[in-house]
Amino acid sequence: MTKGRIPPRAELAGLPKTVHGGQAWKLNDVEDYSHNLNPFGPPEDLADIVASAIGSVGHYPDDSCAELKDVISKAFNIGADCITVGAGSSDIIRNVPNTFYTNSDRVVIPTPSFAEYTQQCRIVGARVDNLRLSADDDFRIDADRLLEMAEGARAVYICNPNNPTGRVEPRDKIIRIARSLEDMGVLLFLDETLLELVPGYTDITLSGIVDRFSNLVVASSLTKSFAIPGIRIGFGLSNPDIISEMEKVRMTWNVGQIEQTVATVLLRDKMDYVDHAAAVMAEESEIMNSSLEEIGFPAGPVSDSFFYFNSLEPLGMDAADFNKRMLRHGIMVRDCSSFGEDFRGYVRYSVKDRERNCRFIAAVDAVING
Repeated sequence: MTKGRIPPRAELAGLPKTVHGGQAWKLNDVEDYSHNLNPFGPPEDLADIVASAIGSVGHYPDDSCAELKDVISKAFNIGADCITVGAGSSDIIRNVPNTFYTNSDRVVIPTPSFAEYTQQCRIVGARVDNLRLSADDDFRIDADRLLEMAEGARAVYICNPNNPTGRVEPRDKIIRIARSLEDMGVLLFLDETLLELVPGYTDITLSGIVDRFSNLVVASSLTKSFAIPGIRIGFGLSNPDIISEMEKVRMTWNVGQIEQTVATVLLRDKMDYVDHAAAVMAEESEIMNSSLEEIGFPAGPVSDSFFYFNSLEPLGMDAADFNKRMLRHGIMVRDCSSFGEDFRGYVRYSVKDRERNCRFIAAVDAVING
């Protein structure tokens, strides 16, 4: 027998790992503006909630997540059979291609957008066609162009608000797209993991009407809204037929008992914590934005969401250089070059509370005017 390297599947050839923000925890005394989490951190009693689950870790977790699904079903007014639970929304992003796509399928994904969509589609061999979002259109989705590209596709992806651009598409626009795709027999993957931190999200979300569509999957999680990325909990919402198929590929015991307990308590008792953060960030966003404009930073209009995506071209800097300079002042922003060569000059940064935003503005002032 010839010894040698065991080759991977052909689909993995040349496929790099994805790049994500939120890395400031590795550094000392650096405030992380590169992620888009609830700026107030986890609820103060999170440790108590975790401790309450310790007595149950001596046995396998409930693979059906029955108690958590009951809470989710009440929160979104949908049936428990419309819910699949995952280890973060990334688990849902992975399970959809593994359930529905083959290596002869084509999917349509706007760009720039969250890198895991393309990664997981390519892992199963699906071809990805990108709808390029343009600064000339304020990085908003052109529904007609999207639907034209979707002809003959297996699926379309929409992130709302979009990561990294922060743009929020209105509910009626998303419904129009979903219905048109339904007529084509095309699946719509709608990522709403960032939406709960947007004021008025209940008027935008499609989570409560997933059972009215034959082709819609909505992904959500607690990562951003409760600032708990280290506790992996997310969920997918869809009609019972889609959910039953996704359950076949979901890894058994993919969500531990601690995660199930934390999610149950937070969704049942703590949603006002998220609403408060959304309201504060909306107010602070306007103040932060105008302050940045006053010092000469090209902040643009007030964001639809709670994070910004800005070009540094007017400053003559690229994102890597800007981030390096900001780090000297204890601030990390997201260098958006990982979203593609066209975005080497773009940065993403989030909104926090007044005190930290003032430090951010002072750092920007020192970098561009110092």
